[in-house]
Amino acid sequence: MTALNAASSYILLDDPLSRRRATESPHSVLEGAPPRLLDEWHDAPDLWNLVRRTVDFSPNRGRFILTGSSVPHDDVTRHTGGGRFIRLQQRTMTVREKALDPTPEPVSLSALFGGKDVVPAESEDLTLNSVVGHILTSGFPEMIDLNWESTCARLDSYIDEISRTDIRRISSVRHEPDVIRQLIVALARSTASEVSLATLARDVRSVAPGFRPETAGSYVELLQRLFFVEAQRPWTPHLRSRALVRSSPKYHLADPSLAAAALGASPARLTVDAETLGLLFESAAFHDLSVFASALGGDVRHYRDSNKREIDAIIRLKNGRWAAVEVKLGSARIGEAIDSLDRALADIDTGIVGDPAFRLVVTGNGPTYRIDEHTYTASLDNLAP
Repeated sequence: MTALNAASSYILLDDPLSRRRATESPHSVLEGAPPRLLDEWHDAPDLWNLVRRTVDFSPNRGRFILTGSSVPHDDVTRHTGGGRFIRLQQRTMTVREKALDPTPEPVSLSALFGGKDVVPAESEDLTLNSVVGHILTSGFPEMIDLNWESTCARLDSYIDEISRTDIRRISSVRHEPDVIRQLIVALARSTASEVSLATLARDVRSVAPGFRPETAGSYVELLQRLFFVEAQRPWTPHLRSRALVRSSPKYHLADPSLAAAALGASPARLTVDAETLGLLFESAAFHDLSVFASALGGDVRHYRDSNKREIDAIIRLKNGRWAAVEVKLGSARIGEAIDSLDRALADIDTGIVGDPAFRLVVTGNGPTYRIDEHTYTASLDNLAP
């Protein structure tokens, strides 16, 4: 739908007649006013090469938009798109986008990288219930005005379709839907945490006794290709100490509300389950920071070393600049977050990677202000690109 707003013509390739047309007369699929949208192009993957060749022989830019709900394997029949395609990942709405009355002066990550100060603001009297509401309000646009019961029913149906249909659509791997669903539950239970494939496999053995870590890895890859799971890769800087940097990713479902639905969470349960709420909030922070970093051409990693010193999020830009972010649910833990950043940054060889452009403590319901020359705090709903 986003692409349709930018396109002048389109064809929807998940339609049987359109797929037949793509098979019988593939060049005709490309005909139409530019930019032309080819939606679900992965259902006719040969179109990639046709688009690439058309782009090569055209003097005009921005002729095509290719969108899809999954990523086909990069195989030998599909040539590189280098210099021809720009890949964009669309994520669900951020907390600020979901807010009915967002704060007027958000904290801009771009401005912080540019050395600008923040506009101090008191918290908007956000209660724990408000923070829970932020997490359980789905980032899928058609669901933001639904109550949790209605949202959860729709998300649960989405998880079922992923488990029963979508995995089979992109892979010939034989699987039982209950196995995929249990794996999704295991991923939701470990969201925002380093988790091994062995641990995921052990969690799935309640429904599949012989389930192996290698199989878990294959299924996680398929869920990533469906944009249902996103990996937060580790950041591996040079260290001053002899500590070793951990190399395991953290996994997040595409929207924190999906993880809540997979766990059967509810507003009442989350208000009394601080551990689960904290993990879901950290996942929500990773989601929103990823949206903002993407707008700046960057990405979001995490850092943890063998001394158990960690940084929840490292925002990296392509020019090598970076920022360190710690995530805490409540504003009462801002001091603890700063101490944690101090300890972790002391191990990092900033003589090689440079000093962080800024340090940021993201809270669920805290105020916005500058703590020191390069350290700030802000609530998640008060952040913007």
